[in-house]
Amino acid sequence: MPDEALDLDTPAEELPPDDARELVATIRAEIARHDRLYHVDGHPEISDARYDRLFQRLQEVEKRFPHLQSDTSPTQRVAGEPRGELPTLPHAAPMLSLDSTQDPEEVRRFLDRMRKALGSDEIEYLLEPKLDGVSLELVYERGVLARAVTRGNGREGEGVIDNVRTIPSVPLRLREADRGTPEFLSVRGEVLMSLSAFEALNEELVKAGVEPYSNPRNSASGALRQLDASITARRPLQCLAYDVLEVRGPTFRSDEEVVGALREWGFPIPERVRTVRSVDEILEYHAAFERDRDSLDYEIDGIVVKLNGLRERTDLGATAHHPRWAIAFKFEPRKEITRIERIVIQVGRTGVLTPVALLLPVEVGGVTVSRASLHNREELERRDIREEDLVRVQRAGDVIPQVVEVIAEEGRTRAAPFSMPDRCPECRTPVQTKGPFTVCPNRLACPAQLKGRLSHFASREGLDIEGLGSETASLLVERGLVTELADVFDLEEQDLLPLPGFAEKSARNLTAAIRSRRTTELRRFLYAVGIPEVGSAVAGDLASHFGTLERLWDAGEEDIQDVGGVGPRMAEQIRGFFQEPANRAAVARLRDRMEALTVPTGESPGGPFHGRRFVFTGTLESMSRSRAKELVEDAGGRAVSSVSGETHFLVAGAGRGSKLEAARKLGVTILSEQEFLAMLADAGIGL
Repeated sequence: MPDEALDLDTPAEELPPDDARELVATIRAEIARHDRLYHVDGHPEISDARYDRLFQRLQEVEKRFPHLQSDTSPTQRVAGEPRGELPTLPHAAPMLSLDSTQDPEEVRRFLDRMRKALGSDEIEYLLEPKLDGVSLELVYERGVLARAVTRGNGREGEGVIDNVRTIPSVPLRLREADRGTPEFLSVRGEVLMSLSAFEALNEELVKAGVEPYSNPRNSASGALRQLDASITARRPLQCLAYDVLEVRGPTFRSDEEVVGALREWGFPIPERVRTVRSVDEILEYHAAFERDRDSLDYEIDGIVVKLNGLRERTDLGATAHHPRWAIAFKFEPRKEITRIERIVIQVGRTGVLTPVALLLPVEVGGVTVSRASLHNREELERRDIREEDLVRVQRAGDVIPQVVEVIAEEGRTRAAPFSMPDRCPECRTPVQTKGPFTVCPNRLACPAQLKGRLSHFASREGLDIEGLGSETASLLVERGLVTELADVFDLEEQDLLPLPGFAEKSARNLTAAIRSRRTTELRRFLYAVGIPEVGSAVAGDLASHFGTLERLWDAGEEDIQDVGGVGPRMAEQIRGFFQEPANRAAVARLRDRMEALTVPTGESPGGPFHGRRFVFTGTLESMSRSRAKELVEDAGGRAVSSVSGETHFLVAGAGRGSKLEAARKLGVTILSEQEFLAMLADAGIGL
């Protein structure tokens, strides 16, 4: 019935139970219809005041008849009691990130690779804006919202359903008018805050004496992850849906059908979604959005190009990180002009001294930028960047601040060229030069290096110590509680209680997390101690090959080179690390505090290239070298940088260099690009 005909005036306590039940059902349906008209169709039929009266009437009747309340009622968008913590929940399917580029030619090459892999030139692409928000999974069971999970690491994230219920554009129950509801549906969407709403929110925060947010994305992320959902409810968030991660029931042939289904189920979707068949149409779409970028009421940083056919997507598959059937075509970064106030030196975990420009704060694409890395000594000298220079800055990928260029100022005398210090600013040790880098050699006693090494030691790929992030690591070193890595295992609750941000529960949780890591996998331990050249993959190879820490630290360079993926330089670095008396002693003290270093058994990587080592040289026409390495590693092989006697294949592209001669001398099998592509095809590996 039209909502004007609804009984909004009879006191709730005077309503007969059957009338109350019918009225509740009717008002809920009307509110759902108006939500769809407002959030999905963009054509509201009633005023805000009329909508509020419907909502208030529903609250009145549900309060009088509690048995009529339901989790899917619009009144459940009002938050309840705060929670103690956000639970960690798995995703129904991996939430992968997208490969990206700003180069139109790279987009052409990406599309060419898809066409070759699919063996067809008649391919349709779906285009949509790349929203700069917070990724979210929405799970519906029998049509009812059951879970809401942030992206997290792509495999699992934080459960935020109480917060998401407060977002008006998220359907609490799927709309059934146009199509039936599936038994199970997992939807990927993006939570946003419009620019106008963001500005209004910041005005309120400033008036209240609260620090404003730096950009809409951070504001949306902070609101979504609140422990108190009533705070989320006061934030003007919206959620746009754009993908189905998993569905049980209906089937779809194309992404275009998926988008249509999402809309019919009641989800708002991104604007200007369209399908095209040519590169020129993609470039036109990209250019149009880039022209309109500054007039939009939401942030985007590019467009997304996706293969429209779902069966073809399955054929192409995905890497561990991103699908092979989609790419983000980014816009050029926003650039602004500001002045360098000072250049300071930052000392990292490995002892490298990095010059950093402290800038007069400037807003670049909605983010206030006040510092930018100047990379290293040679780069600083080559570009002749000095203190007090007027410079143009950008955020690379709209994230990392960079100094693009120095702007000449006629009549202004520039400051003297900046010189790197002779001593480490943290520990006063004389520095050394290694190529373009300036390095502090005081690996074990430099506080700045210890802070970075402790954070690395506790990182997810290392010992994965919950609660020991970079801020806590810095605090432990500054207060003298950790003077070497082994000290972390001696920490007691009473040591932590005087520190800022620690109370009994947090101190107890951190010490318990540390104790739980006294038994850990050897591969994690090897990564955590910070051996030069050793990432998590090589650490796993070393652990599997040697089995124990003692066998590794007594191994010679030739023994270490027997490990797949380890070349002469890497073997020299690993051997040198364990031969250094101070390093050996520090690792021994760590080992003494561990209960066990384990090596999982029975694991077999498999894959058609398992156990094979590839080296690439020169330029490949069909793909980038990084893409070629990715294909090899996805198939179980190893892509290494230098030729040795352990190398199985050298893939030689155009402009190849000294690696080709080295491979010939060592009798390594040399493949042309076409032979490599044939090998991939024989192994059933698509591009």
